Amino acid sequence: MSFLKPKTYFSHPIHTQSGVVSNLHNELLEYVNSEKPTHDHSTAYYQRFYISKFDLGDQAIEAKFSTPMVIRDGDNVIVSGYLKNSAFQVLAYANKTQQLTKSENWIVLGLGAIFFLAVVIGLLNSDLLLEDIFIPKLFLAGFTLVALYMGYRALVIREAIGLLQ
Repeated sequence: MSFLKPKTYFSHPIHTQSGVVSNLHNELLEYVNSEKPTHDHSTAYYQRFYISKFDLGDQAIEAKFSTPMVIRDGDNVIVSGYLKNSAFQVLAYANKTQQLTKSENWIVLGLGAIFFLAVVIGLLNSDLLLEDIFIPKLFLAGFTLVALYMGYRALVIREAIGLLQ
């Protein structure tokens, strides 16, 4: 089915780049929940993004994942993603030197989209929308947008993984 192909609707075409990693820089972007108690240092209050910036041939590459990217300078890598602001944004990668393939979990995003769609269906079946109240309609629109984005993102990541094959 062509309507399930995200590249049809994606403003930046998804493609692959391959080459040898050079100028690797790893960063950690960490968000702290504002409700974190000062005495509690549990990881539940932190959201971490691991950012890897490197060159693959003459192309600047930027990858943001929830786990660190498993690459080193000199590794032979294939990355799949799209070009954004003169840097290639990685959605999935295959490290041929270390023989592994990684990406974000598109299945979890798909399940999240199904969950939000279930909430939307629940709101549609409730009596809240029959009344002239703005807040339930706002929630309906918000949950619908979140479900559509999560489903779309899952399809895009799945497409990027498929291009690595």
